[in-house]
Amino acid sequence: MRLVYLASGLFCVAVGGVGVFVPGLPTTVFFIMAAWFFSKSSKRLETWVLELPGIGPMVRDYRAGLGMPRRAKVAAISCIVAAVALSAGLLIASLVVRLVVIAVGLVGVWYVGHRVPTRETVLAALEPTEA
Repeated sequence: MRLVYLASGLFCVAVGGVGVFVPGLPTTVFFIMAAWFFSKSSKRLETWVLELPGIGPMVRDYRAGLGMPRRAKVAAISCIVAAVALSAGLLIASLVVRLVVIAVGLVGVWYVGHRVPTRETVLAALEPTEA
């Protein structure tokens, strides 16, 4: 089972790496999954993901329940909307496929917007209130 986790982690790193260069393809979520798979298979690779510049802090924040910074959420939602609009509007001829892409995009926007915590909101809630 350890090899399955290791292979899955490596696959997630590869897809996340491609996501750095391909607009609309998520990056951080694949590195979050990679860190989880590596936690089950290779502590060295888990540490590597957690220490990656740029990605590592976001993975650590997610694990700590801090979610995403507001700017990152806005950027993620904007990328989803742009990729879906471009794909559905210009690149996809089939109406059924177009509707599926739009539906998946809406789920992505909903999930990032409502299910992923906003870092600033979480930190504000953690601060002690003054009486």
